[in-house]
Amino acid sequence: MDLNELLKYFSENDTIGENREAVEMMRSCSVEAQKITMEINTKFHEPEELVRLFSDLTGKQVDESFRLFPPFYTDFGKNITLGKNVFINAGCKFQDQGGIYIDDGALIGHGVVLATLNHDLAPEKRQQLHPAPIHIGKNVWIGANAVICSGVTIGENAVVAAGAVVVRDVEANTVVGGVPAKLIKRIEVD
Repeated sequence: MDLNELLKYFSENDTIGENREAVEMMRSCSVEAQKITMEINTKFHEPEELVRLFSDLTGKQVDESFRLFPPFYTDFGKNITLGKNVFINAGCKFQDQGGIYIDDGALIGHGVVLATLNHDLAPEKRQQLHPAPIHIGKNVWIGANAVICSGVTIGENAVVAAGAVVVRDVEANTVVGGVPAKLIKRIEVD
């Protein structure tokens, strides 16, 4: 199984864990992600070096406008897609097997967690994983230490307050906060 087949498997299956070949490929990618994030996190890099390293991590060319303040953590790396002018602040953790899609102009605050996997609730199947993508729209601002759960879409121009836990989709042009996140107000846009 190659990477493209693995990513297709993730997008077409609601359970990971039964296909040994997929699990082994996922583990191989995890080792590579650890190596690259260790490089990112353990010494200073100029912005253009971080663009190159993040491109290596994702396996896709990241736009030169991308900015990252390390440290950054991911346990897979190959299912992250970034638009232009994306900023990721220090201490973020991305669990991206299910797919993380971040559109242009998004701002990701300190310590944000994006988690695209859930374990099965049945104890006898607890080792099985269920992937679902996270989509972050254009010009979204996610505040420090927010958690975005699998399967969530955050609409364009939305703001997620610091410390929020987002378990449902967020409408465009809104502010949400709390645990679980709820609508705080609507943003008036011209």
